[in-house]
Formats: sequence, structure tokens, C-alpha cells
Amino acid sequence: MDGVPRVPEQRTPASGPGPRPAGDTRREDQRQQRQQPEAVRFSVLGPVRAWRGGESLNTGSPQQRALLAALLLRDGRTATASELIDAIWGEDPPSQALAAVRTYASRLRKALDPGVLVSESGGYAIRAGADTLDLAVAQELAAGAEKSRASGDRCQARTLINKALGLWEGEPLASVPGPYAENQRARLEEWRLQLTETRLDLDLEVGCHAEAISELTALTAEHPLRERLRELLMLALYRSGRQAEALAVYADTRRLLADELGVDPRPELTHLQQRILEADADLARPVEPAPSGAPAVVRPAQLPATVPDFTGRAAFVRELGDRLATAGTSVMAVSALAGIGGVGKTTLAVHVAHTARSHFPDGQLYVDLQGAGSRAAEPETVLGAFLRALGTPDTAIPDTLDERAALYRSTLAGRRILVLLDNARDASQIRPLLPGTTGSAALVTSRSRMLDLAGAHLVDLDVMSPEEALQLFTKIVGAERVASEREAALDVVGACGFLPLAIRIAASRLAARRTWTVSVLAAKLADERRRLDELQAGDLAVKATFELGYGQLEPQQARAFRLLGLADGPDISLAAAAAVLDQPLRATEDLLESLVDTSLLESAAPGRYRYHDLVRLYARACAERDEQPPVERELALSRLLDFYLATAAAVYALERPGDRLADHLEPTEFPGLTFADRHAAQDWLYSEANSLLACVRQSSEPAMLRRAVDLLWAAKDLAESGANAKQYEAVATAVRQRARTCGDARAEGRALTTLTNVHLVAGRFDQADQDARRAMLLAEDAGDPLPSCWAPNDRGIIAIYQNRHADGEGFLNQAITNFRLGKNRAGEASALCNLSRIRLAMGQTDSAVELAQQGIDIYDSLGHSLRGANGRYALGLALTRSGQFSDATDRLLEALDVFRDSRQRLWEGMTLFRIAEVDLAARRPAAAAARAEQALAILRGIGGEWRRGNVLTVLGRALHGIGQIGRAQVCWREAMAIYEELGSPEAAEVRSLLAPVAAA
Repeated sequence: MDGVPRVPEQRTPASGPGPRPAGDTRREDQRQQRQQPEAVRFSVLGPVRAWRGGESLNTGSPQQRALLAALLLRDGRTATASELIDAIWGEDPPSQALAAVRTYASRLRKALDPGVLVSESGGYAIRAGADTLDLAVAQELAAGAEKSRASGDRCQARTLINKALGLWEGEPLASVPGPYAENQRARLEEWRLQLTETRLDLDLEVGCHAEAISELTALTAEHPLRERLRELLMLALYRSGRQAEALAVYADTRRLLADELGVDPRPELTHLQQRILEADADLARPVEPAPSGAPAVVRPAQLPATVPDFTGRAAFVRELGDRLATAGTSVMAVSALAGIGGVGKTTLAVHVAHTARSHFPDGQLYVDLQGAGSRAAEPETVLGAFLRALGTPDTAIPDTLDERAALYRSTLAGRRILVLLDNARDASQIRPLLPGTTGSAALVTSRSRMLDLAGAHLVDLDVMSPEEALQLFTKIVGAERVASEREAALDVVGACGFLPLAIRIAASRLAARRTWTVSVLAAKLADERRRLDELQAGDLAVKATFELGYGQLEPQQARAFRLLGLADGPDISLAAAAAVLDQPLRATEDLLESLVDTSLLESAAPGRYRYHDLVRLYARACAERDEQPPVERELALSRLLDFYLATAAAVYALERPGDRLADHLEPTEFPGLTFADRHAAQDWLYSEANSLLACVRQSSEPAMLRRAVDLLWAAKDLAESGANAKQYEAVATAVRQRARTCGDARAEGRALTTLTNVHLVAGRFDQADQDARRAMLLAEDAGDPLPSCWAPNDRGIIAIYQNRHADGEGFLNQAITNFRLGKNRAGEASALCNLSRIRLAMGQTDSAVELAQQGIDIYDSLGHSLRGANGRYALGLALTRSGQFSDATDRLLEALDVFRDSRQRLWEGMTLFRIAEVDLAARRPAAAAARAEQALAILRGIGGEWRRGNVLTVLGRALHGIGQIGRAQVCWREAMAIYEELGSPEAAEVRSLLAPVAAA
């Protein structure tokens, strides 16, 4: 910030006559504030302007604005007439320059508030507060940023610098003539660039390196000789796992400096190159995690709350606490607690974790691995959640388990994090979730002893001692009630087998019934639970404990408890629970909340409920034993499936107005939800994704199979957006196999159509075509109009990607015919837009433009904004080919806004890629590079390798266009490796791009 004009502190006016009473002073101040007009404000970080409130003031001719700028940039000091003449005209002023200055000053004085522009000592000055000039505000924000950074608050520093940069409105002193303005303009531009470098430096310090690459790529193109920008770009690329590109930036810079200036890179750049070559571990780590406001969490604090009545286990607490305390000075500490269900493993682990928090200042991670259930959490999914909690943006999270685990260990390196892995299935599930270095620690709970977990400190947790069990019971029930019935209390905890969970449930039931005595509870246990001896043997201990709570339920509560346990999802919403129970919403909520009070159900969040996995197993056992007639179980799940299907169909209809899907779905008896707008509908779909897909997988009986497949189709956005794509694919595959086993051609054809969509999104075009072809045959056999329309449409899309243009044209014409026969205007529009792309590939540009516009017209007439964006995407491609670059960019930007708003990450990335292609065609390589970098960041996790290869190819072209030859080569080599592995013809094109460089 050196060399930037400073604005002085605001002068205080001279004091008036003697003091007045404080009350009078306040009232007078308030009166003056009400009467005082708004002060005039000025801007120089863009056009030179003045305004009062919302009113823009006339600052006159360019020369008059030059005089105003000269005065504003003098920090309130007086400028003589001769200084102003030099500032405006330099060495060649007009003969009437002095008179002109006086005229300009007079006009400005009239336009501004009285006393703002003053005459003194033969010159002029601006008298206004420092906060009335945008430059002064920017300087104040920058100074605050420096202080925040010096104190270690990088997030605040970054925020303040962003605010300062936000005050610029284009070129400073825009269109102001004169040598003074020219000099100041250059200085202000340099300061702006310095601020940008500082902010980018802070971006890297807080872990936002992936997001910074796009901006740095554009800036290095604009300022190719500025080595600090090159240094930041190298570091951002290296931290994003793109080491070869980082080294290529250095090679490009060295060549450029030698050619242009005949010098070598500065020592800092050379040192950075050496550290990258050595894979310096310290270089890969940001100073601190990403700040709030970025898609990252600074210090995760995910531990569940510890129970206030934690009792006993003192030896275990001390043993585990001592072990965790060594994490910072020894090999990573791993402790694994094992024991039967209900023994208190989680309670103890959470308590110990809270006790040890001071040893892990960088945060605590927690996950329930659901190892006791039939579908334990996948390590890949857990790693994704952990990386997000540690500040990694979605776009930087790799696809594979190994890559995620490696990134996870790298992210934890240098941090002190406690990881609590609750309810693990086995050692293989948790190995990828363990930190890899000194400083962090893992605490694991599981039913089984993890003897094959190398280096772990194993702890076998047994039931409580009688004294500890009685203490826990007393804390919950109250000392007064227990003191007079100590023997009965011992009978109760003994009947519970001294299992903490059983004791807690029994004590909670008693505490909620003030009319009961401890003896009453003891008698109930003795009379009604003849099987309580089984509390000492495995899971039966838990079952007996739950029998205690279940036996006290009212009939409606017991029915709700049994039926809700049938649903496979990780949790259930209030509305879905109402469907299962066939009850009104309010009555359902009352029932569920009463079950929460009994500890048989947990409140996962407002309006959402879940079972502990063991409680769910017990609830299902109760349903099999007690639900009469047995068909009630099937009816409950059928109502849940109806609810999800009806609601997903409503979401689909809001997203795709005019689409005829709803006319061809299986009928439902139980109604779904309705939504006020598409955003609320999207929120429901994504929040219910796991439970919805679990319902589909569970609904494999022939009576529900078709509805399950239709639910998958209605919820296809879950696959298209990239969210839950793998889970969606797994469920679709399972349902398709079930349909095939049952011989249901209609269900199998529709399931294959959903799988076609999954393969298309993932870039697996051969598999997509195979499934679409089979879907068409099955649809013909079953007389099903849905796949008969959509499967040829999909095959046309596949043919586009596989360069089979004649085949694609045939498929799409067939789709258009079928859509028209079914009066599906939205489907017709989709096929028209796809046919536009076929015609474009065949060189028929005018036809491509016309077809895309036809599709858009249909979509717009239906109010179909999401698919209308797909139409604009197709039109943008055609306009690009026809050389109408401005219109192409406009259409693609319109599509981009809709895709972002609709959470369609795949299409957001692809649209950015297409805009980069337009920029390249329009010879804007710097803009193309920035857009391609943004696309690459998004498509890192979705879209498949083929699409990633396409983006890398365009990025290489853009980088080559801005002189970053080495980095371009790296991108092309990576693209060629992708194409060669896939056997794609695009490899030849990339090989030709690399050939001239190799020859040189």
C-alpha cells in the first residue's frame, strides 16, 4: 500500500459556547441530526462521482472532474491554482487556464454542500470527512486487514480486503484527463493489484487453494511478468494435487523472463520450485482451515453432548484420557472400546472425548458407523463428510476411497484432531478413517474386539458394578425416592443386568411417573420379565431392557413403535411417519414425542426421528410378534412408498412443468406433500434422499416393485445433480435385478432407463447404450410408453458423445415421434434440443440453431426453466459454431444461472466448459482459462473421466494462448492419458496438439 495517497482524519469543528446540561445536549444533538442533510460522498475508485443520499450530483465536464479528483486526492490540503493547472493540462495549458479553473471551482461549489469546496490562500481545498471518500474507506479496511492478519485472524483479514476490493467500480479515475490523473490512476491500479495478491495469499493460507486457481490463471495472463502471481499460482496448483502443472508454471515463467527481460526468476520462485520438487510436506498444508463463509469448517466440533448424569467408569476414563493425552508426543493414539450392545460404549467414549478436548484444539470429528445394522456406513461416504467438515470444498473431494483417505490424512497432517468412530463394524471399515500422523487420535467403539487393528489400545467394556449401577439409577430417579427403597433399587438394577442402557431406560420410566414407587417398578420387572436372566447373554440383554419400556406403552404408542421400526432409512420425517401410521400429522407428532420421552426413539432434528440401531431391531421383532393381522406390516410400508412416490412426483412436476411423467406412474393411495415453490421441493428431495432410496431398495416385493421403480424415476435429480449418485446407482441396480428375477418387463425397462441416466452422468456411454437398448426392447414387449420415448432420446444423446451422428438422428426422430404421440411437449422439446446437437455435429449449423430455438420455445411456453436451460445450452453451442459469440455467451450464462439455482452441478460445470469454448473461439484465452478452471473444479467429482479430458483439452488450449506452454502440455498429457485409457478418438486430437511442442 506504499505510495497510495492517504486521507487525513476528519477535522473536529471548533467548540461552541459553554456547556449545557447532558439531557439538553442529547436532545439538541438529536434535533440537529434530524435536521442535518446527508453528507456528500465521493468516489474515485472508478468514475469520479459525487452524490447525496441516492441523488447523483453533477460533477461537470471531464476537466471539471479532473479538478475535483485533484482536490479529493490531496487529503484535504490546499491546492494552488498553478498546481491545479498543471494537474489538469500539464505543460501545455490553454491561455485562459486560470479563468477555467475558477469557473470549474465555482460550478462545483454550487453542486456540493456549502463549505465542502473552500477557497483559501489563493487556492482550493475539499473539506469533508474521511469516510465520505471511497478511497479513504478502502485504505481504512486495508489497514484493519493488516492488523487482523498480524494478530493471526486471517479470516477477518480476508473479509476486510474483500470489502476494500469491492469498492472498485472499474478503472480508477475513469475518463479523467490530465497527467496528474494518469499518474494517480497507475498508482491506484498497482495498489489494487497488491491488495488482490494479499487476498489471494490469504486464500491459500486458509485452505481455499482450489478456488483461487481460476482467478490466478486469469491474472497471470493479464500480468505475465508479475512473479508474485506466478508464485501463488504454483502453490495453489501444488496444494490442489496438480504438481506437474505447478512445475510447468515455473518453466513457463523462466522462459518468459529470459525472452522478455533477459533475467532469471527471483529467488523466492526458484525456492518454491525446489520445495515442490522435493514434495515438501509443510508446503502442502495451509496455515489454517478455510474460514466461515467459504464451503469449509474451521474447527469441527461434532461430538454429541455428554450425558449430565454420567456415572462411574473412573478407571476407564483415566486410562483412555491418559492414552489420548499422549497423541501430541507419540505415535497416533488409537483406542478401541468393545462390548455388548447397551453396555455404554458410546456414552463412555463421548464423555472421555469431551474430557480430552483440550488436547485437540483443532477440533473433533464424530460419526455413527452403524456397524450393528444391516447396512454399515461406507468409509468413502464418511470420508467425504469428514473432508467437508475439515474445510475441503465439494469440488476438491476425490471420487475413490483411496484418494479420499490420502487427502484426509494430508488434511489432518499438522493438526490435532480427535476422531470418534462410533459403532464400527470391523477394522476394515475404520482403517481408512484413521489419522496418519502424530497429534491426532482416534477413539473407536464396536461390538467386536478389533484384534486385527494394528497398534490399537483395546479396551473391553463390561457391565457396571452394582455400586455404579445404583449411582446411575439414583441420579436419574432422585436420591430421595431411592433412599427409602434401597433394596428395591438394587433389585431393579440387578434385573437390568447392570447394563447402563437398560438402567437408564428403567430409571427414566420411573422418573416420568411420580406416582410409582421403586418397589412398583421392581415388582413389574419381577412379574413381567421372566426372561431377564438373558440380560447376561449377548443381545438378549438389550432386548430384555427394551421390553421394559415397550411393555409400558399405550396401545397406539406401541403400534407406532413397531411400525416405524420397519422403515430402512437412517431416520424418518414427521410427514413420512404419518404415512406409515396412517395418522394425521398432529396425532403422529404427539405419538412420536411420547416415544422420545421413553428413550425408545430419538429426535434427530426438529421434525425428524430415528431409532438406535438395536432399538430398531427390537421394534421389528415386536412387529413380527405383535402386529395383527400380519398384513398391517406390508400396508405400513406400502403407505410409506406411496408417500414418497406422490411427493417425488410433485417435485418432478414443479421442476418440469408440462412433462407427462405423472400420467404414467403407478397410482398411489396415500397422498404426498405439496410445495409452494421449486426451491422448497428441491430442499425436500435432497434432505430425504437417503430415506427415499432406502425405501426403494426395501420395496422389492412384486406388489410394490413397480412403484419403487417409478419413485426412482421421479427422483432422478438425485443422480443428475451428482448428489447421492453412487447410492442411487446401487439402488437402481438392485431394483432392476429384482424386476428381472420377477419377470416384470415393465419394471425392468423403467429401471434400465434410470440406470441409463446414471451411466450418462458418469460418462459410461457404452454401458448407457446397452441399458437403453434393452429398455427399448422391454418397453415394446410391455407396451410401456415411458421408455419407448425416453430410451431412444437417451440413445440419441449417447450417439452424440460417440460421434455416431446418423444413428443419433434416427433415434431422436423416433423419440420426437413417440413424444408427440404421447402429447409430451416437454419430452419433444428435449429431443429437439438433442437433435440440434446432432445437426451441429453434422455441420448443419442453421438447422441446429432452429431446432434448439424450437425446443426453447416449447420449454418457455410450459414455464419449464430447468430444461429450458438445457435448451439454451444447446442453442449456445450452435451459436458458437455460427460465430455469434456474444449471443452464445448470453444464452449459456442464462443456462448457468438456472443450473446453479437448481443444484445441477454436472450441468453447471459443463456450461462453464462451453463458455470457455466460446471464449477460445472469440480469442479470449485468459477468460477461457478461468472458466475452464472453474469447470474442472466442479467436474472433479462428477461427470466421468471423458468429460474431464474434454475440459483439460480446452484448458490446455487456453493456457497455450496466454503463453503458459508448459502448463498447457501438462493438461494435454493428462487428457491424452484419459482418452487412451478409455479408447476415445479424441486422443488423436490431443496428440496433434502435443506434436508441435515435442518437435520444437
